[in-house]
Order: sequence, then structure tokens, then C-alpha cells
Amino acid sequence: MNTSARARTSSQTEFDAIVIGAGFGGLYMLHKLRDELGLNVRVFDKAGDVGGTWYWNRYPGALSDTETYLYCYSFDKALLQDWDWNTRYVNQPNILAYLNHVADRFDLRRDIQFETAVTGARFDETNGRWIVTTDTDVTYSAKYLVTALGLLSATNVPQFNGIETFAGEQYHTGNWPPDVRLAGKRVGVIGTGSTGLQVITAIAPEVKHLTVFQRTPQYSVPVGNGIVPDEEIAGIKANYDAIWKDVKTSMTAFGFHESTVPAMSVSAGERERVFERAWQRGGGFRFMFGTFSDIATDEAANEAAAEFIRKKIAQIVKDPATAEKLTPRDYYAKRPLCDSGYYAVYNRDNVTLEDVKANPVAEVLPHGIRLEDGTEHELDVLIYATGFDGVDGSYTKLDLRGRGGELIRDHWKHGPTSYLGMTVNKFPNMFMVLGPNGPFTNLPPSIETQVEWISDCIAHTERAGQDIVEATRAAEDSWSANCKEIADATLFGKGNSWIFGANIPGKPHAVMFYMAGLGSYREVLSEVVAEDYRGFEITDVAPVVEHAEAADH
Repeated sequence: MNTSARARTSSQTEFDAIVIGAGFGGLYMLHKLRDELGLNVRVFDKAGDVGGTWYWNRYPGALSDTETYLYCYSFDKALLQDWDWNTRYVNQPNILAYLNHVADRFDLRRDIQFETAVTGARFDETNGRWIVTTDTDVTYSAKYLVTALGLLSATNVPQFNGIETFAGEQYHTGNWPPDVRLAGKRVGVIGTGSTGLQVITAIAPEVKHLTVFQRTPQYSVPVGNGIVPDEEIAGIKANYDAIWKDVKTSMTAFGFHESTVPAMSVSAGERERVFERAWQRGGGFRFMFGTFSDIATDEAANEAAAEFIRKKIAQIVKDPATAEKLTPRDYYAKRPLCDSGYYAVYNRDNVTLEDVKANPVAEVLPHGIRLEDGTEHELDVLIYATGFDGVDGSYTKLDLRGRGGELIRDHWKHGPTSYLGMTVNKFPNMFMVLGPNGPFTNLPPSIETQVEWISDCIAHTERAGQDIVEATRAAEDSWSANCKEIADATLFGKGNSWIFGANIPGKPHAVMFYMAGLGSYREVLSEVVAEDYRGFEITDVAPVVEHAEAADH
């Protein structure tokens, strides 16, 4: 943590804009609104410094699955040239160092109030302002509210019987303390998603014994991390303009050539060669979208990719029974995973795998975990790699109220919706960075796209001398239907994944992403602006007539 970062104290409570969150989205939003539009802005974050998700996710092995040269901002050419790296993928400490550098470079901390959690916000229809409450018991107001809460920030902790009786240490990977020591301890990890794969692989060599409680086996490919030669870095920096142009017109924004070749259009031998080359190169999105064009949409292509990974698991894992437990049989249709030697971990003598779908956790005991068949595992540490209430969870936990006092969680009771992934009807002057039904891509380029669009929209509203910008109900419904239609054309909806809310008991299965890619998304945003902000009402403070009618829509 940067020791200069302390909670900003001021008697000022009224602002032009309030931003919630000081991660990638919040930092750039502050820079755009304050330094380019000249607005009076306050950012709030419950953390002690900048970083957002990467401030809290300090667990062993935490790594971005985007190559380092694209897990950054592109808006400042000097920043791109000045920042140095040497590994193909960037780990949590280096991501945090980068965001600290950005905060220093643009003098952002002077308008960020750390160690302050926003607890709620309500729209005052009389004055056209947002009233924001915090855990400091101070109330603030602003014309514009921007939520940069992050897709994955509301932690999901399973509710096992007896969880409160455990006498050892318990940690969630999404809220990891800085001083955890695991060496020589008996550790249990619950959860085998992306985070679980990373932490399991990282800690297996140092703990006395590791027990992995797996509910769902995962398809994963090597990440392919390593040192990047200096000449390669120099080449990237010399070609950043072209690189970023390609990224912003691509689908996934991961910086590789996305295949246009259907898997079944080539021979079985050629498919095997292409898959093997991608396996050796590494990268989850690269394997799914860089090998063939239809792995996410065609069942035969998907099965070919899935079977290739299954064969790799059988080759890597020495014990056939363990290999069988680790082998997925469903569609290869979740956010693609990659790892630093995950499957080989199970060849270690100090690692045990339990299939808790077949033999569920019965209860947590003071000294460990008991499964339904009576098996007990004695543990000193329990790690919950159980993920997050993704996309909308950070919103529904707030007392967030729009027109007529409507709670956002009531507006989204059938699943989260938006217009363009950034706005919600009945929530005027509120903009979301990475809100529901935004693009399913490498995140920094999508964050930049949305922050720049939001800034331009606010500038347009200010130039017009208007008070309110609000998505119409028809526009929100149309965008939600469009996102569903696109998702239904893929195989993703057929898998149980957090990207549809499947990891949270009782949460509605809902489309939460725009899956047509970043290039397509940016084209839509440009069209909306060209058509005089199609789908928005930009007016004075008086309520828009449509909202009274929308209740019966």
C-alpha cells in the first residue's frame, strides 16, 4: 500500500459527480471527468488505496489471464511507453503497482476518499441529484453518479452447516489478508474456478497437505507464462497504435488473431495440430477463440476442443481415478480458464481431491470438514475460492434507489438488465462501468470504451444545458433482448457458470454479457451517439412522461 494514501477529509459534500470504486474504471473516470471536463469529482472506495479488485485479491498465484501488454490503459501514449514489464502475464503485485503508478502520475488520490464504503444512494427527483450515504454517516450529493464497482467484488461464501465452529483460519480469496502463512499447514480449498486453480497450483508445494473440495471439474489449458525478451517488448511499444486499433475492433480484445476457420472444415489431424499448437502457446481465450471460429457456437467443434483437453488430463494425471474426477463431461462453454500446472498438482503425494458433488460437504467441524459418507479431513486452514456474486451482486447489496424510490434489486428481480451495459431506466444520471450486459472481453479495453462514452455523454448533456440523461424503458428492454438473442446463439447458456448467475443459490439464470465482441459493441455505441443518443431522454429536471407509463410496461 502506498503510505501516502489516506482517507481524504473535507467539509465539502456536494459534487458534480461521485464515482464509486478506485480500480481500473474509477481511476480513469476520475481523470476524464476532472481533468478533461473540469468537473468537481469525489471518488469513494472502502479499500485503503487504489486497485479495486486487485487491492483485495492478494491470494497466492493471483494472475491476470490477459497478456501484460494489454492489461493496461491505452489512453495515454506516454504511459504506454514508460511502463515496463518482463513477463507474458502480469501478477497481482505488478497490477497493483501499475495502478499505483497511474494514480501518482495523474495526481488522482487528492480526490479519492479511501476507507469509506458507500452504503446507498437515492435519486432526488425534485432537484435532479443523487444523495449518497456512506459508512462514515456523512451524506453527499452529486448530479452524476458513476458506479465502478467491478464485475467480481461481492464475495460469495458458502453457507455450510457448522462453518462458524471452525477453530482454524478461514479466508476468502477475494478478501485476502497480507500476512497469511500456509507453509507446513493442512489446508482445504473449496472451489475450483479460475481463482481456485491459481491458488491450488501456487500453494501445493508449500503446505503440509492440501485437500481440494471440487464440485465441478474444469476445462483448463496452460497459461504459457514466462519472460518476454527485450526485443519483443520493444517491438510491442513501437507498434502500440496498430495493436490497440486491432484490439478495439476485435471480438475478445485479447490481442491475438481470432480464427475464421470452422473446426469441422479441416481434417481431424489438422484440428489436433492446431489445438496442440495453442496448448503449447498458452492462453484460455486464445485456445477457445484463436484455434477455430465456432468452438463457442457449434456442438461438434466444441466437443472436439473438449475431448482434446480431456485427453491432456488423462496424460498428465497419473492416478486414473483422480484423472476421472478431474475430467469434465459437459460443454466447454464457460469463461475459458488457463493455469500454471494445475492438473499436475494432483500427482503430488500431499494433495487429495474430493468430489463434493458425488459426496457433498455435510458440515464444517472445529477441526476440519466431514463429508456425507462420514469421511473427515482435518484442517488448519480453510480457503474459500468460491468466487463472487458476479456483475450485479455489488449493486443489489447497496440501498440503491431510483425514481419513485425503486430499489435496483427490485428492478432486477428477474435478472439484471441495462441499456448498453451502462445505464438503467428509472435511474437517471447513473452510469455503470462494467454493468450487466456489457461486453464479454479482456476488461481494460472495455472499461476504457465505457468510461470514454460515459464522459462524452455527460459532456453532451452539460453542453446542452440539461439536467437529466436517462435510458428509456424501451431501449433497456430492446438491449436486454438483443443480448439474450446473441447469448442463445452460443453454447455458453447451456453451462452452469457464474456468467449466468449459476454459482449463487436462488439467483435467476440470466444473460449478463453482450457476447458479440468489443468491435461490435463500439460500433453500436457510435451509432447511438450519431443518432442523437438514441434510446435516451435528455431533459431538464422535470420527470419524463414515459416513466409514469413504464410501470405497466
